Amino acid sequence: MTDDTSLPPIDENHLIAERRAKLTAMRGEGIAFPNDFRRGDFVGDLQAQYIDAEHWTQEALDSEARRVAIAGRILLKRVMGKASFVQIQDESGRIQLFLQANALGETYDKFKGWDVGDIVAAEGPITRTKTGELSVKAETLRLLTKALRPLPDKFHGLADVEQRYRQRYVDLIVSPDARDVFVKRSKIIRSMRAWLDTRRFLEVETPMMHYIPGGAAAKPFTTHHNALDLQLYLRVAPELYLKRLVVGGLERVYEINRNFRNEGVSTRHNPEFTMLELYEAYATYTEIMDLTEAVIRHAATDVLNTTQVEWDGNPIDLGPKFRRWSMIDAVLEHNPEIKREELRDLDAMRAHGARLKVAVKPGYGWGKLLLEIFEKTVEHTLIQPTFITDHPVEVSPLARANDLDPELTDRFELFIGGKELANGFSELNDPEDQAARFQAQVDQKEGGDDEAMHYDADYIRALEVGLPPTGGLGIGIDRLVMMLTGSSSIRDVLLFPYMRPETGL
Repeated sequence: MTDDTSLPPIDENHLIAERRAKLTAMRGEGIAFPNDFRRGDFVGDLQAQYIDAEHWTQEALDSEARRVAIAGRILLKRVMGKASFVQIQDESGRIQLFLQANALGETYDKFKGWDVGDIVAAEGPITRTKTGELSVKAETLRLLTKALRPLPDKFHGLADVEQRYRQRYVDLIVSPDARDVFVKRSKIIRSMRAWLDTRRFLEVETPMMHYIPGGAAAKPFTTHHNALDLQLYLRVAPELYLKRLVVGGLERVYEINRNFRNEGVSTRHNPEFTMLELYEAYATYTEIMDLTEAVIRHAATDVLNTTQVEWDGNPIDLGPKFRRWSMIDAVLEHNPEIKREELRDLDAMRAHGARLKVAVKPGYGWGKLLLEIFEKTVEHTLIQPTFITDHPVEVSPLARANDLDPELTDRFELFIGGKELANGFSELNDPEDQAARFQAQVDQKEGGDDEAMHYDADYIRALEVGLPPTGGLGIGIDRLVMMLTGSSSIRDVLLFPYMRPETGL
């Protein structure tokens, strides 16, 4: 079916003026935006039920004599004298309406003045056209919502990427691929919730506004509570509150919610983002790696029906066991100029950092330099799923120190497609060790590190009550959805990504 958008382009302001004139005329005839129609059917369900054209012939449809009541937005319109064809779309799919002047009477003449983008309701029997397309033979037709702004040309859609993000409401109408991404996002989160719920994890909610920002090395957003005259922080992570709950006896807890970090915007970063964060008592980081691998593989299989995806041109297989590789071994393999005995030699590591053009600040220890070299030389190469383990204590203020090497921690990060998707570790539950690490973070903050953590005395008090041995995990939901949908930018998986305000509105 063709549409009526093959005409020469018309100034949008002129089109809007014409549509406003039509709306004014409608107001003069009565209720312009009626609200008494009740939908009885979704078009996607109809398409699925009658997909077999050999079985559901015209004769079979006539025999069933099913009447439906549907509603949707006009996407295509073709007027041919006393008969017309219209394609409408609801949230479940698209279907064709077959309109006849002798069936609709005066409404048919009014319909000729309706526009692509208008929302209509139709009732009538299911039929099949001569070309075999499933259709609804409208016996009643109503205009429910007059669209004052035209939709983009169907052949070009929203070509301006920034406009797609700013006007997501239009993008979702005209871009089936965009709609599919967000449907999959919802299903991925639902699948992960179901997987955790069947394993005795309890979903909880913790505060979004904190007195003390904590749980991650990140710069927070600040706000002010007027009645209490308090400076508050939007949370950078729910970690410290969730672990308080484990202290309280809720031994398996998780939260899927927003975090806020006052950092840069990029294809991987948005100031607010969604995390799954969970804690399991009597689990180590090894068991948490097993859990991470299993829940991601389950979500892929459940939603996509496959463990094989493509992301930024790279085929990725989530089926085989994920690789586990220590950060030290990864750095040494990718940097043969660095010798193992130099890793904890601060002067040697500073020299290697300078050689690799890594930004070296005066307060960096060997552990921070190791991480910087890893991020510069190794991270982007980790295409297939890889757990990088055994991070230095210096860059892991909340992770438990390794029993055999107290300068390293029982921590991992998961990388896929050269991007970090998850972070987890055996939790530090020694209150005196944690207090000392908080103090070290305070010293770093006073030295100019605005991402270092604050000292949280109440969290130390909770640890003094007693946190059982616990494993923790954070999975970046946005990046996980990027990977499972093959999206290159985080903005493609956020319904309303951060944008600078428009001018001239």
